Amino acid sequence: MGRTKLIIVVIVGVFISMQLIPLNQVNPKIIQDIAAPAKIDQILRTSCYDCHSNETVWPWYSRIAPGSFLITRDVIEGRKHINFSEFSELDAFDSTDIAEEIIEVLEDGAMPILPYLLLHPGASLSDSEKQALKIWAESLYPN
Repeated sequence: MGRTKLIIVVIVGVFISMQLIPLNQVNPKIIQDIAAPAKIDQILRTSCYDCHSNETVWPWYSRIAPGSFLITRDVIEGRKHINFSEFSELDAFDSTDIAEEIIEVLEDGAMPILPYLLLHPGASLSDSEKQALKIWAESLYPN
C-alpha cells in the first residue's frame, strides 16, 4: 500500500473511531422555565435556548465528530453560565449576577456565538431585540 493510501486509511479510521465516543447530548428535566414576557421568551427561545436551557435541539450534525465534541462542550458550558430551564433555583444574588452577565454579553456582542450564528442565522439579535433583553435583564435586579 502506498504512503498516500495508508494516510487516507488512517484518517478514515480515526474519523470512524471518533463517532464511537459517547457524548452526553441529553436534555435534563426542566425544573421551571423562566417567567418572561412573551416577546422576551420568543427572543430567548430563538437565540439562546439551544445552549442555555434544557430544551436543546440536537440537529443531525451535532452527532458527527469532531463537530459533536464542540457543540456538546458549548451546550454544557452555556448551561453552566445560565440555564433558563432552572431559573427558579436562583436566589436574588444569582439573578443579579446573571442579569449583569446578560447585559455584558449583549453589549460586547458576544452572544450568540459566531459558530452558532453560522449554522442558525435566524438567531442573530437585532438592535431592538438586544435593547429589549437589556431592559428585561435589568428588571431581574432585586428591589
